[in-house]
Amino acid sequence: MKEIINHKGLIKSVLFIPIIFVSEIIGYLLIVFFGFEVLKSDTETSFNETSLAIQKIFSLLITLLLIWVFMRYIDKQHFIKLGFQINNRFKDFLYGILLGFSIMFVAFLILLFLEQITFTGFNFDINRILVLILLFVVGSVYEEVIFRGYVLKNLLETFNPIKALFISSLFFSIIHGSNPNVTILGLSNIFLAGFFLGTSYIFTKNLWFPVALHFSWNFFQSIFGFRVSGLDFYSVIEFDIIENNFLNGGEFGFESSILSNAILVLSTLLIWKYFSSTVQKNI
Repeated sequence: MKEIINHKGLIKSVLFIPIIFVSEIIGYLLIVFFGFEVLKSDTETSFNETSLAIQKIFSLLITLLLIWVFMRYIDKQHFIKLGFQINNRFKDFLYGILLGFSIMFVAFLILLFLEQITFTGFNFDINRILVLILLFVVGSVYEEVIFRGYVLKNLLETFNPIKALFISSLFFSIIHGSNPNVTILGLSNIFLAGFFLGTSYIFTKNLWFPVALHFSWNFFQSIFGFRVSGLDFYSVIEFDIIENNFLNGGEFGFESSILSNAILVLSTLLIWKYFSSTVQKNI
């Protein structure tokens, strides 16, 4: 009994992971029921952004309901304790947006300079941009409330911050294991992205920075022409990959590149330094 109590955070986190599959399946069944098509054609990578956004909305609503049930009857906590406090968090949200944009802008320029990609043109469509914003806002909130808001929050009850980040990042990586054209390097970088997105949470217990960063990372990754974890969405900037390799990420996209690996490590260290110093100043 004592062992169970000591590991209650881990147990709650593990029990909650299947909820992801439940919400995804129900969300998918609902959009099929209403006649939406997720795939644009007979491909595993090119998606209808509108249909996928609707599916994510269904999945998010189901997930939030289930988290509310868990927090009320298992955690015995108010739902806002998940990390939705808004006081003095606008700056964190803005920093998250700017960091994601800066990373993708610099990555695009580096790959262009190294002749890893060839710019082919622009494809500006305001309606598709708005749909893409909706898709990635909902998607980032969906994944952050699960992996940082609930899973990491509970793991911190059992483990020190590094171990808690490690386990939550492992879950985060595994859940992307079925994505199209996935690679070992891609999964390794998604694992590192768990630290990248979760580091601020261990200091603030707040979701607004990781939600903004997650959205910005995915949105501008797509806008600049990269695939998002192997998935091919609308892009404003269009380019061709000269040759698939570890530097440009190949078919899985930027997240399967050594450039992404280096950026994630460096950015995580900077985030750690910033939020740890911010917390110390407030003590």
